[in-house]
Amino acid sequence: MRLTDNTILITGGGTGIGRGLARALHARGNKVIIAGLDLGELNVVVAGNPGMAAVKLDIRDAGEIQRVAKGLISQYPELNVLINNAGVMYRDDVAGPIDDGKVSDTINTNLIGSIRSTAALVEHLKTRPEAAIVYTSSTLGFIPISLFAVYSATKAALHSYAMSQRFQLRGTSVKVQEINPPYVGTRLGGGNPDDPRAMTVDDFVDELLPILGSDANEVIVKLAQQYREHTGPDEYKFVVAFNEVIKRVGPTNEPIAP
Repeated sequence: MRLTDNTILITGGGTGIGRGLARALHARGNKVIIAGLDLGELNVVVAGNPGMAAVKLDIRDAGEIQRVAKGLISQYPELNVLINNAGVMYRDDVAGPIDDGKVSDTINTNLIGSIRSTAALVEHLKTRPEAAIVYTSSTLGFIPISLFAVYSATKAALHSYAMSQRFQLRGTSVKVQEINPPYVGTRLGGGNPDDPRAMTVDDFVDELLPILGSDANEVIVKLAQQYREHTGPDEYKFVVAFNEVIKRVGPTNEPIAP
């Protein structure tokens, strides 16, 4: 996608990677609208970035997605970029009983919400001369963390969906891209934004923007490359090695030796 002169909707834009992207893209002269559940949190971001806008949106609610999408198209007819960034991450143990509420919330937010949000805007996006649909997925869509099995599975599904949509939209004005972060310091999954083992949001956004602007299908920063490179017939060896490291030291971006 181009990095300037856009009108951009970012879901989950009040915290973490979404907030970092919103600030960086706003600073490049784009019109940025951030969406999320907590309007107060969104308004704090807007207050620090004059000219940005916010809208309350629960992407688990199909009717609300439709209402908000129609309102945004009416208010911002130049809207040409959707960044599906909203997500939740719950710890689970799929070797035993599951928490059905958390499973449903994860799937509805991370996967179905992104699909519905895109579906509500895609016809409008196709009318723009240059448009983009961007998904914030995860390296865990390639190499899962077993302690977040359902989250990892939703990201694997989102990766598959993005590839199908990219094929279906070939020949249109709409580019489909997928951001695959490594371990980034946010509150997602109960994380610590100040964890020294994590890549900072600012460093992550700084590295990803040139890749995003290159029109690469997958936006993968250097620390994330090992996860993409170890997919294939022998990937389970890497999954085992990765999860053993997680059990020993916790979340990390350190190189994994399968």
